[in-house]
Amino acid sequence: MKLIMMSVFVISIVLLLFIVFKKKLGFKWLSILGIHMVLAAVGIYGVNFSGIIPNIYIPLNPVTIGTVVLLGLPGVALLAGLKMTL
Repeated sequence: MKLIMMSVFVISIVLLLFIVFKKKLGFKWLSILGIHMVLAAVGIYGVNFSGIIPNIYIPLNPVTIGTVVLLGLPGVALLAGLKMTL
């Protein structure tokens, strides 16, 4: 099972690199992703320590940051709503 998972990982990395270099995308998309991740972390940090929503702490981990990167500001509202209800 481990061998299958590793082979799928290697094949996907090779195909991703092939697409990046074939389409001449460069690494601009990587810097944009990095900027979005930093802004997502700053947004979650702002909600945590601004006191806008009292008694709410959204942890900074890859899942929460990924949610906010994918959904944007509504992602912060989604996480805050989940935190309030659960």
